[in-house]
Amino acid sequence: MPAYIDPHIHMVSRTTDDYKRMALAGCVMVSEPAFWAGFDRSGVEGFRDYFRQLIEFEARRAEAYGIQHYCWLCINAKEAEDVALARQVVAMIPEFLDHPRVLGIGEIGLNKNTKNEATVFLDHLDLAARTDELILVHTPHLADKYQGTRMILDMIKGDGRIRPERVCIDHVEEHTIRAALDAGCWVGMTLYPISKCTPARAADMVESYGADRVMVNSAGDWGHSDPLAVPEFIFEMRRRGHDEGLIRKVVLENPREFFSQSRRFSTATAT
Repeated sequence: MPAYIDPHIHMVSRTTDDYKRMALAGCVMVSEPAFWAGFDRSGVEGFRDYFRQLIEFEARRAEAYGIQHYCWLCINAKEAEDVALARQVVAMIPEFLDHPRVLGIGEIGLNKNTKNEATVFLDHLDLAARTDELILVHTPHLADKYQGTRMILDMIKGDGRIRPERVCIDHVEEHTIRAALDAGCWVGMTLYPISKCTPARAADMVESYGADRVMVNSAGDWGHSDPLAVPEFIFEMRRRGHDEGLIRKVVLENPREFFSQSRRFSTATAT
């Protein structure tokens, strides 16, 4: 199995055994976006502790199995209805932005395509623009994904300061990938066993749209998910007879290229 990066996985929801299984399968690095904790947090200090967990504790767990761990910081769209709390969290994030394991702002985006979610998304965009950070975007599952993706792309373009090549639009599917790529953004395909995108569908999209600015990830969150979904994609691509260089581009070189735009990312950690 070739070396690979999982560019979007929530390891706080995984056991230590999953780190070992991923290492055995060839994982050399994970990128963990800030996410929902399975319940809504009651105050800003809960987020401060969570950010420390990502930066300190998860990094140690990963390194015990030879996996480099980076993370992203934000208040996720699932908790964005409370705009007052969200703005406290956004104001606190700069405390952590100099840490060498932080790649940028994410995963921000929309959950139900509401006005409050859009307000908080714009606040995150402003922070990313002012601090020159990469952006990782969550596109909705509970609402109209195409509408939410269009809203997100319009807000990014409307900001005027965000360079699209420094944005990854995640959880794309067949009806949203073209719009994100045409906007100049990177895209992530999330491989789930029964929802989002299967390894076979992801392989179909690589065949249809090419491998430039395309990544695959497992998410590996609180729901039914598989932390070895990226190796499943590798297996599917090999089964179809695709060149090893193409596979390596999607699962290793593309994430490394996108992350290398962060001033805190070292390509030496993901070879």
